[in-house]
Amino acid sequence: MRNTQLALLTLGVTVLAGFANIPPAAARDYPWCAQGGEYDYPGECAYSTYEQCQASISGRLLYCGRDPRFGYGQMQPQPRVHRRTRDVAPY
Repeated sequence: MRNTQLALLTLGVTVLAGFANIPPAAARDYPWCAQGGEYDYPGECAYSTYEQCQASISGRLLYCGRDPRFGYGQMQPQPRVHRRTRDVAPY
């Protein structure tokens, strides 16, 4: 019984130590915003490209506009992370 309690305590401390080492998510501002309708100004600024914004607002009576923080030069766009892709063999 004592060994079980010690093992559970050790496991709990290890898990908590693991959570303490996780860095917070980096905040990111996006250059394109869904605007109009139910959104206040500047809108839902969650799109890296104009095409992503257009796809999201399709059929919702909204429009895409630049994030004013980017438009007025208050912040610089963050570099895009390029992911490696794998070639897919045709079927």
